[in-house]
Amino acid sequence: MQLTTVQLGIRNLLLHKLRSFLTLLGTVLGVGSVISMLAIGEGSKQEAVEQIRKLGAGNVIIRSVKPEQDDTEESSAASGSSQQQVSRVLQYGLLHKDFDILKATLPTLERAVPITLIRKNAQRGRHRISNARILGTTPGYLDVKNLRVKRGRFLTGPDLHATANVAVLGAGAAIRLFSYEDPIGQPLLLGPGAFRVVGVLGTQATGSAAPGAVGQQDYNNDIYIPITAAQRRFGEMQMIVRAGSREFERIQLSEITLTVEDEQLVSQTAAMARKLLRNTHPRNEDYEIQVPLELLHQAEGEKRIWNLVLGSIAGISLLVGGIGIMNIMLATVTERTREIGIRRALGAKRRDITLQFLIETILLSSIGGVLGIVLGVTIPLVVTYFSEIQTVVSLWSIALAFGISAGIGIVFGIYPARRAALMDPIEALRHE
Repeated sequence: MQLTTVQLGIRNLLLHKLRSFLTLLGTVLGVGSVISMLAIGEGSKQEAVEQIRKLGAGNVIIRSVKPEQDDTEESSAASGSSQQQVSRVLQYGLLHKDFDILKATLPTLERAVPITLIRKNAQRGRHRISNARILGTTPGYLDVKNLRVKRGRFLTGPDLHATANVAVLGAGAAIRLFSYEDPIGQPLLLGPGAFRVVGVLGTQATGSAAPGAVGQQDYNNDIYIPITAAQRRFGEMQMIVRAGSREFERIQLSEITLTVEDEQLVSQTAAMARKLLRNTHPRNEDYEIQVPLELLHQAEGEKRIWNLVLGSIAGISLLVGGIGIMNIMLATVTERTREIGIRRALGAKRRDITLQFLIETILLSSIGGVLGIVLGVTIPLVVTYFSEIQTVVSLWSIALAFGISAGIGIVFGIYPARRAALMDPIEALRHE
């Protein structure tokens, strides 16, 4: 009996193909929009979370920050000079003694890595990188920043002790300076000093949250040298020339990265580091502390809220589609009043009439849900292909969208079905 009812429902829908298609179109667009919007939101948030995760969930990153300049101080310095150019020294940022204190005091540390950033021209023959980013660091930098060596080796302990003039190139720097030649063992000019290339890193992901980027820049063009060689060869003073002025900045360390043994102690370690740094930086203006684990938790929380918002917006279209199904089924009940009377006269019960119309609404919503799934999976693929925006279609979003569409078919189909079943058979037979 139920199979016959299903066949009858399909036949009734096929009698009005265009009307049936337009009715389920709302469900198709609703399901497709839910899946595609969740896929785009999930992809963008997952990419941001992954970049934060690469910073290291167990790391605490402390960076030097240039304090804001006092306008009155600048104007007085400029007016007090009779020359066209103004020269002065600005000292700020992390100190070597900060690193020593943190390393000696914090009991939760697994390792601590100091980093100093130097801006010099890098040159090899006719190839040159102007104002290249040169990072003086230690061997632990490789593990702390999750980098990998493609050829050669990274910095070693003997390099630090010997103050060796050796350099490791990022993937981009190797291509720009050596083109397709093998740079291992080749000489390289960094500023006025000659260095020997001992390693090349693999290509790393870029972005504002790139893990190896001091100052949040693309670090594929970075060059790494021992921190002892950086201190001895280049010192701590850097000159910055601007229009009408010449400034000198003195920074001992650009960044200190602390790796904590237990991820559960990361927040406590960051809090202790803040207290220790207040002693040498009372104004707390020339450094910042970044805790990737806290950023990760915040990004994951934002991702859940974002998915909820996108799903709610897209779900409105599903609701509209359900209202459309209900409207059409009410019109169908009125249109088929005489048919309902004949079936009741031939012995059909109220539950048979209810089931007949309910099956038709479920068929409409289910077919619309299947077509909507196809549309919802296709749209993210097209978006990724043409815009290179990462999208992630998850199984739970497909199940959720289809479940809602089927549920809407049942909810919005019950009233028309019950209205048809409650018709008086005699009055139905008299209907013209």
